Amino acid sequence: MWKKIKNLLPKSNKGSRIIVTTRFQAVANECRRDKGDHIHKVVVLSDNKPKELFMAESGISVDKPKENQEKIPARLWEMCGGLPLAIVTMAGYAACNPDKLVDKWDEVCSTLVPDSGKALGQDGVTRILSHCYNDMPGEIKTCSLYLCIFPKGRKVSRKRLTRRWLAERFVSEKDGLSAEDVAEAYFNHLVRRKIIRAVEHSSNGKVKSYQVHDMVLEYIVSKASEENFVTVVGGHWLMAPPSNKVRRLSLQVSDTKHKKSMESMNLTHVRSLTMFGSLTQLPSNSLKFGIVQVLDLEGCKDFRQHHAEEICKMLLLKHLSLRRTDIDKIPKKIGKLQYLETLDIRETNVTELPNTICLLERVENILGGNKRTRKALKLPEDLKKETMKSLRILSGIEIVEGPGTVADFHHLTDLRKLTIYRLNLEKGSELFGELSSSIEYLGGYSLHTLVIDDESSEFLISLGALSSPPKFLNALELSGKLVELPKWITELDALTKLTLSVTVLTADALHVLSKLNTLFSLTFSLTAAKQDPETIFIIEENKRRSDGQIMVPTGGFENLKLLRFLAPFVPLLSFPKNSLPKLERLELRFSMFEGLYGLENLAELEEVHLRVHDKADETTKSFVEGMATAAREGNKCHRIIVDQYHGRE
Repeated sequence: MWKKIKNLLPKSNKGSRIIVTTRFQAVANECRRDKGDHIHKVVVLSDNKPKELFMAESGISVDKPKENQEKIPARLWEMCGGLPLAIVTMAGYAACNPDKLVDKWDEVCSTLVPDSGKALGQDGVTRILSHCYNDMPGEIKTCSLYLCIFPKGRKVSRKRLTRRWLAERFVSEKDGLSAEDVAEAYFNHLVRRKIIRAVEHSSNGKVKSYQVHDMVLEYIVSKASEENFVTVVGGHWLMAPPSNKVRRLSLQVSDTKHKKSMESMNLTHVRSLTMFGSLTQLPSNSLKFGIVQVLDLEGCKDFRQHHAEEICKMLLLKHLSLRRTDIDKIPKKIGKLQYLETLDIRETNVTELPNTICLLERVENILGGNKRTRKALKLPEDLKKETMKSLRILSGIEIVEGPGTVADFHHLTDLRKLTIYRLNLEKGSELFGELSSSIEYLGGYSLHTLVIDDESSEFLISLGALSSPPKFLNALELSGKLVELPKWITELDALTKLTLSVTVLTADALHVLSKLNTLFSLTFSLTAAKQDPETIFIIEENKRRSDGQIMVPTGGFENLKLLRFLAPFVPLLSFPKNSLPKLERLELRFSMFEGLYGLENLAELEEVHLRVHDKADETTKSFVEGMATAAREGNKCHRIIVDQYHGRE
């Protein structure tokens, strides 16, 4: 294989370098053929580094010993031979077993590494992984095996994984928690265990996406194969063909060579099918398995309308994801999928749903539209007949004045999330009143997330007059020409994530918002579509009213950790002493920028991220680079990251 790769590399003698990483000495020797090739052996951690890594990953401070630290013997990290993966895995194990006593830890060490004088090899790391896996509760073991559904090295959305768990019935209501909350708890357990690694966080502080270490995933794949839990075809794994029925199939193929191996498998019992790559590599009968309950084709290429027609024959389907495929129309026959609970058609060309979807009494999640472009999904008129009462998430929809438009959601009392990407209603119209009344009504039930992008802004203004605000919201996003805060906003005692149009940004508004003590993130934004002369005038007027700068108030914002300003023009921002006591990250995206003062007053600040439009003037770019240089030379506690963005974001 290396010979084939090497023959494709240009021999231009321009000093390019190719770096190959491997855990195997034989592979390194095979790659090293020329005199100029070098093998660099990565040195294991030494001195106090293993302890520091262990303490950091287990959540125990090295400088401030706790009671639990005294129970954990040094042997626990010393036995790992300086190998980071082994240390991190044992740290996760320790974090999940805080009550284990010293003698029990000694037993664990003796079991895992009986010969303490011998260097820990790959077999030793596998023993540690196996021990930590077997220590997990049974239901979380099951959830962890499901990780091998996704290819090696893939960054996976947390929600994509947990929704799959729910569809597979791996989790259910427990101890008064909803199934969704239990799935969230299991995911967090795997993070704490170091089975999965968070790589991106949402603005509410939760993990947005994760990855699995290659060796951890290799172990999980072997366990899943051993238990016939998941069958992986293609990808990086040489999984033996199953000797019995295939129940969960993950197709990670990029060519046709795997089709023959699939033809020899018993696929009639497949109840979960996940595909990566092109649908041209899918066996012809794959979409005709009658008992499939979970079908995930997210990101697959070459989707055709006949695929949609075949999917509508999968009568037991519970979970259907066609996100980022080429589908542009949902067939009317989707009404036959009476067990469907989740339909994910985000980032597709689907702009409306057929009336037959209202026949789906069990559907809980309808995810459509495109958050970045604000392309939205028109709801079927039959929703007016008070159908689909099980809906919990309705995301990416449009509500525009006209015949057949649905704006009355009073019957959706289980709705937790309502996301309207496009809203344009006439003030005083029947639809205007229905939507306003619905939001007020649902706010007294289980509505936790509300997102509205109002093109006319009349509706946003009217929200301020609600007599009974949605007090249970933990996430609120209001986009449009909002010129004043809703009067009830300080009554939202559970709010952790707030996004508002930059048109409302004034020193007075910040003073009001500073009273929201549960707030984790605050964003002021302006979408490209809203950059008209009236909007710019509002921003300039706000700047004038605030004496040319936005002064963040002292006190308040007791738990705010993320503050963002995403707009073409960001005014002068000033941070006095005792402001934003817990702020960790400040993010700005702009074309024009007037400056920052008082960053040294932000005691917990870790990072300032400045994203400059590539068309910004040289004065702005020079000013930003000067800030970054000054921060580097001044040994600031926080780091400043500068990059560019292109077009509209």
